[in-house]
This record gives sequence, C-alpha cells and structure tokens, in this order.
Amino acid sequence: MSQKAKGWLLVIAALVGVWLIRNGSDTQLVPPGPTTAQGFAGGPELQPGSPLAQPLRPSEPVRLRIPSIRVDAPVMRLGLGPDGSLDVPPAGNRNVVGWYRDGTPPGSLGSAIVAGHVDNAQGRSVFYDLGALQKGSTVEVVRKDGRTAVFSLDAIEVYENDDFPDERVYGASPYASLRMITCGGGFSEKTGYEGNVVAYAHLTDVR
Repeated sequence: MSQKAKGWLLVIAALVGVWLIRNGSDTQLVPPGPTTAQGFAGGPELQPGSPLAQPLRPSEPVRLRIPSIRVDAPVMRLGLGPDGSLDVPPAGNRNVVGWYRDGTPPGSLGSAIVAGHVDNAQGRSVFYDLGALQKGSTVEVVRKDGRTAVFSLDAIEVYENDDFPDERVYGASPYASLRMITCGGGFSEKTGYEGNVVAYAHLTDVR
C-alpha cells in the first residue's frame, strides 16, 4: 500500500470515529461496555494457542454474524461523500453494518474495518451488544465469493474520543484481522456518545 493510500485510510478511519461519536440516540438505553478483563494486557496480540488461518484473496463482505449476541446483518459498501468524509449506513436501518469499500475486505491480509450503529431514535441497533462480547467469541463474515471468514475475538476495549488510538485500531496487521467499531463510553445530551467500543479479532477458519 502506498503512503498516500495509508494516509487516506487513517483520515477515513478518523472520520468513522467522529460520525459514531456524534450520532448516538437520545433514548435512555445504556449499552453494555467491555470489562477490563476483556481488553489487551499490552498491545494488540493474538490469544495464546489461538489458531491462525491463511488470509484469503480479496472478496467483499455481504453479511456479518455474531452468534453470541444474535447479530445477523447484511453488510453495505461505504464510499466517500463530496466533502471527503466517509458515508454512513442509513440511521433508520437498525440492522446493517458498513464496510469501507476501498479498504481491506474481511478475511484478506490486513485490518478490515466495519462499523455499525449502537442505537437510534427507535431503540437498539445492530452493534448495541458489541460491548458484551468476550475473548474467543466467534464472528462470521459471509463473502461475495461464497466463502465464510470465521474470526475469533482477541479483545474488546472502549476509548474516549480524546484518547482514540488510531494506529492501534487502524494500523496494518501481519495477518487477516477484523476491527468492529460502534459508539460507547460516556454519553452527552449535547454531543452524543463520547467514545467508541472497538472489538479486535483475527481469522481462525474458512468455510
């Protein structure tokens, strides 16, 4: 990947975080947050003894499933708007996940980024329970090529807006990684959610 492409990825990633933080619902729902035990002991790393599957050739994702929190949602492609910011999934659709179409496809070498709403004005959305995941949880991504990339959760952490670790979340990975992002942290009636929940996973199997 060129330095220019890497720069665009970081810019796009930052915009994703800004959008998620500013678009929380004004309802009284309180989504679950990850415990300290589910975070990384140090930096991002694989769980000891966890299998590691060989990366797949690029193929765009079409559906994402997380059985333990009953997520089964279509994946839509996201591009850039006229101002250069990342487009977002429709706020009124509570069961859709967004993937940046020019980024790494889930299952391929590198860090694949997907994002989803935690809630909206009508209630819970697709990633409402993301913070309840635990290490070892399974995430399945059905791809356009008919193969299903199976990921195992390495950690889940919550970051405040002012302390969001861009490089940790969006940096390059030496294996096939998946990063799932939604709103989290504190909530302000004026600005919405004040942070993000980020789940880290790696490819362990292919079906």
